[in-house]
Amino acid sequence: MKLDAEAKASDILKEIKTANENFAYPEEKLAFRINNLVVTGEESIGKIVEKCGNTLQIDPVTSYRSDHCLIINDSDFNAHFEKILAPYATEEDKAYYESLYPLHYASESSIFNRDYCGDAILLTAFRMIENDTEHKDAILQAIDNEDALWSCEYEDNMFEPAPYDVDIESLKKLVRAQPTSGLCEKIMQKCMQKRNKPQEVDSLEGANVAYFLGDAKDAPSKQELFAQIEAAGGKVVRFDRESKRAGATLLDANNTIAYKKAATTLLDALDSGADVLVCADEAALALFTEHKGMLQKEIGREIPLAVISLERFNTLAQTKAEVA
Repeated sequence: MKLDAEAKASDILKEIKTANENFAYPEEKLAFRINNLVVTGEESIGKIVEKCGNTLQIDPVTSYRSDHCLIINDSDFNAHFEKILAPYATEEDKAYYESLYPLHYASESSIFNRDYCGDAILLTAFRMIENDTEHKDAILQAIDNEDALWSCEYEDNMFEPAPYDVDIESLKKLVRAQPTSGLCEKIMQKCMQKRNKPQEVDSLEGANVAYFLGDAKDAPSKQELFAQIEAAGGKVVRFDRESKRAGATLLDANNTIAYKKAATTLLDALDSGADVLVCADEAALALFTEHKGMLQKEIGREIPLAVISLERFNTLAQTKAEVA
């Protein structure tokens, strides 16, 4: 397919439709995914190629709600608003919510909780509260549950940056108390931890090694660490969730989602061929190692993947360098 740099993402769909008359996409409220980033159809081809390369994978904005090709059943969008915010919202509030339609379907948490209300509801709730609504307490009560605020660990999955993580965290702070794990759950965690000790790694020679960044700050870049892996005799393994968040911020508030996210991340690395996962995110490292038994229980599958810290990786890499 050949398109000018100034053409729009929607022009890709028109080209496909020309080649296959059975291909379908929404004429209104267009939103779909290119290489797993949500686009509205207005993005330029030049920017898309610059960011994603020349090989593009196109998917419905949410595959599990797809009716035909890129057309989805979007009844949930209005249903969540009517159930949660409509009693307190103005027409302006509703218009703002409707402007977040693509963001609603970009919600990462919906992958792990199909009943999740969507990021757009939470952002609209925060905006309503910020505008000094008299219904602040009622709104906070409406979103203070495991299908709303406590399923959300915000990820920016939009093609055009949508950095709303600060707003989401501010909203969480407005809720008086965060849910915590019960005593029985904590006892089970301790038992599982004792039964599932982390796998030891003594050398990276010949190992298939993946790198997880997560929420790590000031960590080595992927390119830098990949070079170190190869210098240590390992083979670099790439996986889809290597830059995603792993659920650590939800561990006390909603451990079911935390375990699902962490287990899915580890399985993604394992199924991509990794033997060893280098984890730069310390909170995620603790979740991966200290709660491994609970992760396996939640996902219903063993995860024979060795997870090591950045510090341990540096020690192994330095040992290899000294021997050489």
